[in-house]
Amino acid sequence: MVEWLGYTPWKVTHASDNFQQLYEWGVKLIRIGLAYVCHQKPGDIKGKNPPPSPWRDRPVEESLRLFEDMKNGKFEEGEATMRMKTTLEDGKMDPVAYRIKYVPHHRTGDEWCIYPTYDYTHCLCDSIEHITHSLCTKEFQARRSSYYWLCNALDVYCPVQWEFARLNLHYAVVSKRKIAKLINENLVRDWDDPRLFTLTALRRRGFPPEAINLFCAKVGVTMAQTVLDPIMLEACVRDVLNAKAKRAMAILEPLKITIVDASADFPKEVTVPDYPADESRGSHQVAAAPVLYIEQSDFQEVADKNFKRLTLTQPMGLKYIGLVISVKEVVKNDDGKVVELLVESHLASELKPKAYVQWVAEPLVCEVRLYEKLFHHKNPEDPSEVPGGFLSDVNKNSLTILENAMVDQSVAGASTYTCFQFERNGFFSVDPDTTAEKVCYGGLLKKYQRYHMTEKLFS
Repeated sequence: MVEWLGYTPWKVTHASDNFQQLYEWGVKLIRIGLAYVCHQKPGDIKGKNPPPSPWRDRPVEESLRLFEDMKNGKFEEGEATMRMKTTLEDGKMDPVAYRIKYVPHHRTGDEWCIYPTYDYTHCLCDSIEHITHSLCTKEFQARRSSYYWLCNALDVYCPVQWEFARLNLHYAVVSKRKIAKLINENLVRDWDDPRLFTLTALRRRGFPPEAINLFCAKVGVTMAQTVLDPIMLEACVRDVLNAKAKRAMAILEPLKITIVDASADFPKEVTVPDYPADESRGSHQVAAAPVLYIEQSDFQEVADKNFKRLTLTQPMGLKYIGLVISVKEVVKNDDGKVVELLVESHLASELKPKAYVQWVAEPLVCEVRLYEKLFHHKNPEDPSEVPGGFLSDVNKNSLTILENAMVDQSVAGASTYTCFQFERNGFFSVDPDTTAEKVCYGGLLKKYQRYHMTEKLFS
């Protein structure tokens, strides 16, 4: 994901690369009297003010032997921990440095059954890797004293820890623990579900990395707790995609149109600009035929005076082909639903319509996924707003799947994550679920959401 954002890491490292060194430093910490093996149960040492450990002053040699027994698998999980003799800034005494876990590690397998905690590992791995500044969010400010204490206690190089405020968004949760709950409750598919705001989710939804970088640059880094509306991020996405995404014609809910008076020289294809605002940037060919499809919403049998598209008495123009159509006959199924319109065509020079719409002919049938906000309330984690907790606030209608949408053939063969602007519908990207049999598109932004990018959004 770092490379996707446009950055090349100097080196990718893992804490497990240093497990042996961390263990040796654990032995040293016990040997100099600054750590010990404790048998308090995990539940006994939870919270801010757990009772002092009765094993805090046990002999060094005894703790060394017990720590080795922990490493050699002679204790059950929860029977022993190694704890450091220090106090965190929030007042919690003797944080745990090592726990027993009989779980294979994804990199070291069954080599270890004791694993270092964040409080122990963070600063020491930073020291090993010669990090100059360790950047973390504000909730780790309470760990800063233990960060410095541990490096100094072991007499190793000590980086500087800098904290910054987490960037929170309305209508979202960004905590890994809470996202995991959404996944486990089958409320979202996975970490890359486009309704989330993880980086993998934003990529899957089609947000370009340039837009994310632009958003972060405008927001900046601060110590103040920040909660922003997603429209600010979407405004950056819109700025980038307006210039980057090629246009195509797509119909999300198709209605069949048959031009009954089509002549023998009816055009077989038309030229459509890739970027209507700057036609010099290129164009593509779109198939045309007497049988084509428009949006169901572009026709109304009974319409009010404000409806400008196709009605029984009102014609409508078809973009790029230079034709205006008027209804001759409405075809309905047994349930009374309109399934086809038989229409007559007129040259645009002969009949001026109130509106022109997109259409497709000989289309590529595809699946389209439309996304709404995942939560109903702006602050789903706020008990005063959502007393039942964030899980109770999930919008069960946040995903709509249209299985028989249609798009013009110009987009065929596009690679995963390629973004298009479907005229009058908004921005869409090719979803990883696309197969040889069926293309799947996910919606990024709706066309009718008009957010103006101003500096006020980020002030």
